[in-house]
Amino acid sequence: MAITLDVNGRTQEVDTDPATPLLYVLRDYLKLNAAKFGCGLGQCGSCTVMVDGQAVFSCVTPVMTLEGRKVTTLEGLGTIDAPAPIQTAFIEVQAAQCGYCIPGMMMSAQALLQKNPQPSEREIRDALRTNLCRCGTHMRILAAIRRAGELMKSAAAEKAGTG
Repeated sequence: MAITLDVNGRTQEVDTDPATPLLYVLRDYLKLNAAKFGCGLGQCGSCTVMVDGQAVFSCVTPVMTLEGRKVTTLEGLGTIDAPAPIQTAFIEVQAAQCGYCIPGMMMSAQALLQKNPQPSEREIRDALRTNLCRCGTHMRILAAIRRAGELMKSAAAEKAGTG
């Protein structure tokens, strides 16, 4: 069955079973590989993407539920030449160890920062509670998210002409 999706601002049509998890469509059909397969049960957060600005587990989200909704993956936030603030911050702070969980962490953080660019540590921890990292870079991840909030605030001030 043909399903039309809005992924990273581009209309994409995929011919797949409507119950197919978004993660497989992203990786296998659209060749967007930032979201990772971790557990397949929505328990580790490695597959996190945003749907209409909310962090969701793509491994348990059927594509049939996404027509007319906006899907954003890590690839949709920025580019190598023009990274998004969250990407810049993770690079600056060197928040990744193995990197497997990082795309999911970044997408959960992005969803939070879009709502609240200056979250408290408790709010950051709450937003990341469903994202697991076994490498132990939690403190750097928290620092990167705080830094991304600063970068977003600076960019907003510049855009408004007050920076």
